[in-house]
Amino acid sequence: MKQLVETIAKALVDHPEEVRVNEIVSEKAIVFELSVAPSDMGKIIGKQGRVAKSLRTVVSAAALQEQKRVTIEIV
Repeated sequence: MKQLVETIAKALVDHPEEVRVNEIVSEKAIVFELSVAPSDMGKIIGKQGRVAKSLRTVVSAAALQEQKRVTIEIV
């Protein structure tokens, strides 16, 4: 799933070399910390958070197979 978040984020931004995904795993949840260049922050969040919400939805659907909660934090 980390690769999925990274691939989608790199496709959305102007500076894909600055995309970083940090994975924090606990027993019941996985947290992905996504960081991008400051100039690309708006592209990842989108208008009214629509892009971020869509990214979270796609990753949550992929997480159903592992029966874990997945959260994406944009930092």
